[in-house]
Amino acid sequence: MDLGAGGFSEEQFREAFAELQQPALSGADWELLVETFGISIYRLLDQQTGLYEYKVFGFLEDCSPDLLADVFMDLDYRKQWDQYVKELYEKECNGEAAVYWEVKYPFPMSNRDYVYVRQRRELDHEGQKIHVILAQSTSMPQFPEKSGVIRVKQYKQSLAIQSDGKRGSKVFMYYFDNPGGQIPSWLINWAAKVRSQEAGGEVCVTNVGAVRLKRCAVSGLMMLFYETALLSDYD
Repeated sequence: MDLGAGGFSEEQFREAFAELQQPALSGADWELLVETFGISIYRLLDQQTGLYEYKVFGFLEDCSPDLLADVFMDLDYRKQWDQYVKELYEKECNGEAAVYWEVKYPFPMSNRDYVYVRQRRELDHEGQKIHVILAQSTSMPQFPEKSGVIRVKQYKQSLAIQSDGKRGSKVFMYYFDNPGGQIPSWLINWAAKVRSQEAGGEVCVTNVGAVRLKRCAVSGLMMLFYETALLSDYD
């Protein structure tokens, strides 16, 4: 569903934050897909699309909440490491910041593009800062659809980060998108499962004091913890 003026509600931010305290997995058929190295990935079948929604819970050692949130929001930095980005920028539209993102797909499939709004907010919980970032697809005339590129019209993501009480972070992420086109849902779901399993052993490693976040892909289009991004180089 598209967002109207005014962006996200306070309740939506609180819902994302609440998952850090108590994961909302009961009352629905959430399936544990991967559990390794402090990361758990769950999926839930969306009956309308035949695709899966994903929830990721975990801990990242030596990765501070401030740094994770800054990197997640930094579109220019993402273009340095994400080989699938063809075009990515943020633009002010009617007083609201919108992101345009075109993703390169392998031949013979068509590229996909997204138009979405996002908001970052810092919440306070018992004196501790919680970072919450929400994103959702929208429609704006300033971003007309391109010939030969399929517009992704169902995209939603939420991210909540807090300190683990040491030098690392406790993280929750929800993710869903429907890439559309003629790609069978079984193929999309299979790719997401394989990627998440491959990522299981590469979540966070330390190399001579530098923290590298390896990819933890929960769909064929999105990486959560970022492929070979050397955070010690990020200012």
